[in-house]
Amino acid sequence: MTEWDVKKLRILRTLRDRGTVTATAETLLMTPSAVSQQLSNLARQLGVPLLEAQGRRVRLTDAAHLVLRHAEAVFAQLERADAELTGYLNGEAGEVRVGAFSTAVAALVVPAVRLLRARERPGPEVRVREAEAAEAYELLSCGDVDLALSLAAHAPTARDPRFTLVTLLADPLDVALPAGHRLAQAPGLRLADLSREPWIFGGSGPWSEITTAACEAAGFVPEQAHSASGWSAILAMVEAGMGIALVPRMAARERSDGVVMRVLEADQPRRHVVAAVRRGAEEGPAVARVLEALTAVAGARRQTVQLS
Repeated sequence: MTEWDVKKLRILRTLRDRGTVTATAETLLMTPSAVSQQLSNLARQLGVPLLEAQGRRVRLTDAAHLVLRHAEAVFAQLERADAELTGYLNGEAGEVRVGAFSTAVAALVVPAVRLLRARERPGPEVRVREAEAAEAYELLSCGDVDLALSLAAHAPTARDPRFTLVTLLADPLDVALPAGHRLAQAPGLRLADLSREPWIFGGSGPWSEITTAACEAAGFVPEQAHSASGWSAILAMVEAGMGIALVPRMAARERSDGVVMRVLEADQPRRHVVAAVRRGAEEGPAVARVLEALTAVAGARRQTVQLS
């Protein structure tokens, strides 16, 4: 029977995910030579070539991809075993490390922690790490967090064997206008009505993509007047009449009296928020309770949106 080495299989999977030996070594806190040596040993153990040269880099062979397809089931089962063992040792307590983008921390994670603390039975200790939407999955796959909150646009596909995805909510995007803007009180405002306005959004990253995609779906390309990523800075510039911006409903608490938030009823854009765990980890009592609390908070927010 073939000898399977889980540690070496994890190195191979990390190489697939990170793309280069150097990046793999940095992720796993190893040297590049150690990564190469471990993968060479794995190839000898399995009796198949796992890597082939591609210019100055290496790529995984078809045999390596076949090995990893089966290995993913092993990793998921090990996650279940680890979750069950942790639950056995700690009951429903234990620690859950959550990686989430900033507005999700305030709107979802903090209320979920409060909900867990309000219950009589001991709950898990939640440790929060703020991370960009795309970065959350890297932290999750590397084992730096146990649960990631991110945007569906940056999530792996539902068929990715590494993760279990849970849809939390569709967060509406409202348009922020200066209080004195000519369209601040206009009835039936549509996104297309704002095609000639100067826009404020990030120069790159998820929010740039979300704003651009929403405007393009409305039939125009937004003219970027200013670049910013923090909501306080964006809304301050809107208040000063320097431009307008799409703002997620989850971030609306940061607006000031000098900003009018308009709901785009006819063509309301939304961003979809999801939670993810490594496949199998959702069966652990602590992670399951945090997911349950997040789902409850998200459900309450959905009802609020529907009633507004």
